[in-house]
Amino acid sequence: MLNIVLFGPPGAGKGTQSVKLVKKYKLVHLSTGDIFRQNMAQETELGLLAKEYMCKGNLVPDNVTINMLQAEVEKHPNAYGFIFDGFPRTIAQAESLDIFLNTKKTDVKLMLALEVSEEELVKRLLKRGEESGRADDADKEIIINRIKVYHEQTAVAAGYYAKQNKYFPINGVGSLEKIFNSLCKVMNRFI
Repeated sequence: MLNIVLFGPPGAGKGTQSVKLVKKYKLVHLSTGDIFRQNMAQETELGLLAKEYMCKGNLVPDNVTINMLQAEVEKHPNAYGFIFDGFPRTIAQAESLDIFLNTKKTDVKLMLALEVSEEELVKRLLKRGEESGRADDADKEIIINRIKVYHEQTAVAAGYYAKQNKYFPINGVGSLEKIFNSLCKVMNRFI
């Protein structure tokens, strides 16, 4: 099973590149952000809880995120593999993901980390906010807080995979095709 973590700060291009990777490698895309937003739109208990945290630019608690993600994996028992987009965000989540995948007799093969400057991230997210109407992308202060939270709480998860020689940084600036080709170059080593 080919399981990858697509990593990077908000606005790095994870969702955009995931679409292309899913098509090429026949993987199931699991975006915690998309799953949370779907639950918020449906006003589920999880969605209302996630909204409280997300609207402030904060992370949703680990136990909520992990349980939700495990349920999504279970919906695809015959998947060739998964792209985990926006997860894991903490070392505790990475450890929980490993334990869960081990019960499925598989593991995370690699972490592809899109690297983008903070200035570029803010610009991208404000533009996305204008185009999509997403409240968390419309306010510069919330965006800056989300990036700060990423650096303080999430970026440390990269070290977990680096210690396992599964961390691969990718320049997330340039044409969509150039970035995609860089991602594929690394992924092809694991097929």
